[in-house]
Amino acid sequence: MNKELLEVYMSTRNSCYTYFKIVGKFNPDDVSKILNLTPEKTWKIGDLRRNGTRYDFALWEIGKCTEYDVEVDNQMRKTIALLQDKIQLLNQIREENDVIFVLEIVPSIYVGDMNPCLAPSLDVIDFCHATRTEIDIDMYVYNSEDEGLVQI
Repeated sequence: MNKELLEVYMSTRNSCYTYFKIVGKFNPDDVSKILNLTPEKTWKIGDLRRNGTRYDFALWEIGKCTEYDVEVDNQMRKTIALLQDKIQLLNQIREENDVIFVLEIVPSIYVGDMNPCLAPSLDVIDFCHATRTEIDIDMYVYNSEDEGLVQI
């Protein structure tokens, strides 16, 4: 990366985080045991939400990467790194439960700053294909002048 591009990259207000989640009808404790991994966030069906209602689906999350990289693929790779050797186990979980797998990408982009590259590499695509993982991008775009959210 040349010096000028590096300075632009280092001064950006943009950010992004990625994580992997399993949602559906399953027991998160069972998933943790099968994968031999400790998730960063879970809840079970029936657990109480902050607003007083109860969840009607379970959640298991892991691999949150907040280290922004203009090449967001690098963050995606860090997120799935713990799971790369567990494809067979993930497929077992998917086949035995009513679940979906999601690779979540959440960029916050300011108009006028350097745009991140959101394209996944072939190895990320291969992992997602092998595990039937959906890729979901929740993008937030902010106006540079008043930092307000831009409607898209």
